[in-house]
Amino acid sequence: MDVSLFDFDLPDDRIALRPAEPREAARLLVVPGTSEAGFLDYTIGDLPDLLRPSDVLVVNDTRVIAAELHGTRTRGEIRAGVSANLLQRIDDSTWRVLLRPAKKVQAGDRIMFTRDTLSCGAEVIDKADGGVVTIRFDVTGDALTARLDAVGRMPLPPYIGTRREQDTQDASDYQTVFAARAGAVAAPTAGLHFTDELLQALKERGITQEVVTLHVGGGTFLPVKVDDTSDHKMHAEWGEVTPETASRLNTARAQGRRIVCIGTTSLRLIETAAAADGSLKPYVGETDIFITPGYAFRATDVLLTNFHLPRSTLFMLVSAFCGLDRMKQAYAHAIKSGYRFYSYGDACLLERSEERT
Repeated sequence: MDVSLFDFDLPDDRIALRPAEPREAARLLVVPGTSEAGFLDYTIGDLPDLLRPSDVLVVNDTRVIAAELHGTRTRGEIRAGVSANLLQRIDDSTWRVLLRPAKKVQAGDRIMFTRDTLSCGAEVIDKADGGVVTIRFDVTGDALTARLDAVGRMPLPPYIGTRREQDTQDASDYQTVFAARAGAVAAPTAGLHFTDELLQALKERGITQEVVTLHVGGGTFLPVKVDDTSDHKMHAEWGEVTPETASRLNTARAQGRRIVCIGTTSLRLIETAAAADGSLKPYVGETDIFITPGYAFRATDVLLTNFHLPRSTLFMLVSAFCGLDRMKQAYAHAIKSGYRFYSYGDACLLERSEERT
């Protein structure tokens, strides 16, 4: 499909630089599954009444690591300041990073990332195009995660980080209430709207919750640079659906209960793990599923997600879920009505459309 079909104009003042306070106060646009129905304006706090008591939420428990790093690159007597953003973990000590500047970087260079009196060393293993460099840290596993948390900073999206300075509040604002397994370099932003109080209200309503893990990669911010979606190479992200979770979701589906994915990350993983008949199998590994209009959804009935960038793979995904024309109308309504966009912005509750035109 022509990528320009997924373009729209978004005023700069619609980009949220801080989350709503409290989180449940964020606005929620409900997009019913039938095109004859209009759009409905609520808040996240209304979610327990908007969902059915039999619904099952699928949430992502990934935890964002401090993936923005600053330090010094050395080779012999050569020293140069660098900054890096972790993109994708290769193994327990090796990462692909976006390094700036990267023009003169060579394999074998040493990098010492520092913050205040703390430091973390790494060696350049390989260099690719576009400033992407593979580095191997001197520490590994949980020790590396702890060192990164001490030396790095929260990796705010560029549409926030270029508009204001990061502060200590972002360390909690950019982490979901579900966060448990370290590994993401960007937040699963739909989950940012939830609090313990909201989860309790959902539980009292009879709505249950299942947990999956998808470590969101830096590729989520990469623009689609090709003219046709068929030429776009989707970034890969590591995820897991445990056998126990798959079994419980299959039981819920057999009982006619709706699967409500909290965020596109949960949806992409669930759809990766789903067979053609919608049944879920345990899954561990990377997924690079790229969902565009025409995709036949297998297991997801409802999606809660934030508002996404023009021409992005995520706007393509929601257009596949509800229909391109329908989502363009919904986004136009959101812009006109003052909804806030992107990671710290408001959300929409989408019912799957069988029309999807």
